Amino acid sequence: MTLFSMMAELEGNDEIHLGRILVLLNAFAGKDGTGSVEGLTKLAKLDFLLRYPVFLERAIEARIDKKPNLEIQDHERKSVESKMVRYRFGPWDYRYRRFLNILTAKGLVKTNIEGRKIVISLTPQGINIASQLSETTAFQDQVERAILLKRHFNMSATNLMNFIYQTFPEILSLKYGEDINIEH
Repeated sequence: MTLFSMMAELEGNDEIHLGRILVLLNAFAGKDGTGSVEGLTKLAKLDFLLRYPVFLERAIEARIDKKPNLEIQDHERKSVESKMVRYRFGPWDYRYRRFLNILTAKGLVKTNIEGRKIVISLTPQGINIASQLSETTAFQDQVERAILLKRHFNMSATNLMNFIYQTFPEILSLKYGEDINIEH
């Protein structure tokens, strides 16, 4: 099996994405478990920063004018899987609705419609599973980074989107399917 085929297989593994989203939602649920993420757009932007720690590092540096200590591994900076691709609406994975449907069907997430936005929160079972994932070594980096996202980027979807486009203008200039350069 080639590195490319292994990475393609990982990318297609829904469980990895579902676990990451659960960890992210858990950080926003807070200690009392009642917090939520308001809007699919906000979830996509937050997950973009969680999924690509080099961009998270740059975002925190831009937000607080200080280089954070994220302990980004070499493979996260240089590997094939760290490269991002521009999708229709930027580097946001187009599968979020499907991921939320799967998590809802499993009883891990609940969604409510408030006006024109979807409010996404964990169920008690979702909190339990997210807590279990958070205790594994495989998700430790995502847990720490999700906490940083809650601390520094718990803003409206519009403000988060504007911040990301201002901080990463290169995202807007790419053609669909083109790699996004993450060098920093």
